[in-house]
Amino acid sequence: MRYTLGKEQKLKSKTLIDQLFAEGKHVKSFPFRLIYLKVNHYSEFPVRVGFSVPKRNVKLAVNRNRIKRVMREVYRKNKYAIVDNLNEQYIFMLIYMAKEEINYAELERTFEKITIKFLDKIKEDEQN
Repeated sequence: MRYTLGKEQKLKSKTLIDQLFAEGKHVKSFPFRLIYLKVNHYSEFPVRVGFSVPKRNVKLAVNRNRIKRVMREVYRKNKYAIVDNLNEQYIFMLIYMAKEEINYAELERTFEKITIKFLDKIKEDEQN
């Protein structure tokens, strides 16, 4: 697997994003909230992901952009944990909920936790 985050892996379609927020399920692990939805999105990669930092929580654009950059890097380095365990195609939105910037190591640990929660919830949904 290549550790890249290319254009085909990013969630950019407005219709898919609207559908995600209308019908999606979520898991939380502070400071992240992961909203996900099983959708066929005509990409060879099983996951399309978007990143968001609300202006309400982080006022300065330069800080929001830095947090999104760090979130993309955390995802890029750890996406194999999600992708290797999926059989279906999903779309994700990873939302940063904290009011202050958290260091890279803590974000990486939190991403691992939210990945485990997501995979457990997927298995639980498949059994029902």
